[in-house]
Amino acid sequence: QVQLVESGGGSVQAGGSLRLSCEASGRTDSTFQMAWFRQAPGKEREFVAAISWSGGSIYYADSVKGRFTCSRLNAKNTVYLQMNSLKPEDTAVYYCAAGSSWTRGLQSTSSYDYWGHGTQVTVSS
Repeated sequence: QVQLVESGGGSVQAGGSLRLSCEASGRTDSTFQMAWFRQAPGKEREFVAAISWSGGSIYYADSVKGRFTCSRLNAKNTVYLQMNSLKPEDTAVYYCAAGSSWTRGLQSTSSYDYWGHGTQVTVSS
């Protein structure tokens, strides 16, 4: 089992920045691929970014490319999401996810076995 805990959410004005963190505990000896998803009220959960266990492969949704940066520090069992130039449409609950492979597609929620409880990000105009 792996437990994921997100932190770093909050309220900012448009154009501002936030840095989310996701700390893993439990079976952290496994080589998990990690990802960030988000879910706005009344909408489906959507892919934001994914990073391979080594950190050598990183992928972004088109809507955040150039503004968000995903990274990981395996020594601290932590994944980060640096969010710059935030827009009101970025408002959502952000979830961290871990999975053993991307065979079902890295943007698919079904590729991830473990999820955090989420952290709220609110961007005002």
